[in-house]
Amino acid sequence: MTLLITIFNTILYRPLFNALIFLYEYLPGQDFGVAVIVLTVLIKILFYPLGMRAIRAQKSLQGLQSKIKEIQEKYKNDREKQTRSMLELYKKEKINPFSGFLPLLVQLPILIALYQVFWGGLQPEKMVNLYSFLPQPGSIDPTFFGILNLAQPSATLAIFAGISQFFQAKIISPEASKDTKKAGEASQFSKTMKAQMLYFFPVFTVIILLKLPAAIALYWLVTTLFSIGQQYLVFKKQTPAG
Repeated sequence: MTLLITIFNTILYRPLFNALIFLYEYLPGQDFGVAVIVLTVLIKILFYPLGMRAIRAQKSLQGLQSKIKEIQEKYKNDREKQTRSMLELYKKEKINPFSGFLPLLVQLPILIALYQVFWGGLQPEKMVNLYSFLPQPGSIDPTFFGILNLAQPSATLAIFAGISQFFQAKIISPEASKDTKKAGEASQFSKTMKAQMLYFFPVFTVIILLKLPAAIALYWLVTTLFSIGQQYLVFKKQTPAG
């Protein structure tokens, strides 16, 4: 366990902590919120290829909904054949159905590290985690434009983060509903998953972020808005002209 904690601190916590302090120190205005936004964008740029790959796979899966539902109807009494046929379809179309979850798996440890940074990580005694080539910043003002304290929970940012996540899921939902009409009666599982993506997860996000430092909510909001931009680029390219 000690080894895992050391690896986590070395690979994630300390680099993120130092990057945040560096941005806070050297960006004009020394605004903590701006530093969080810039750090978030830099993280998203770093994982940009991974995010684009996941969105393309997600879009391709939506295009296969009618075929998937045909397989589900054809082999509804034989789960083994249904699974085999689905895997053959994914292989034929060169789609990894789990690729959409990879960015979430990557983002989780980053969120944990940022939580540690924001939750008491900016206290003077934590500055021992600074790299030797960075100057000691002294006291850090955790406010955004001098108004919002990002070290404390913020209902406003939490709600905006939930709304942005709703619109991110909504981008794909209309096309999915068209596929459902073409394929006939949709399975209850499919309906439940769509409802969770559209409503449950955004609400759950708000509930969680209401209890966390507002810096986490700001990070989540900027991450979601960045992902919406990526989705727009992918969908625009794949939409036929006219």
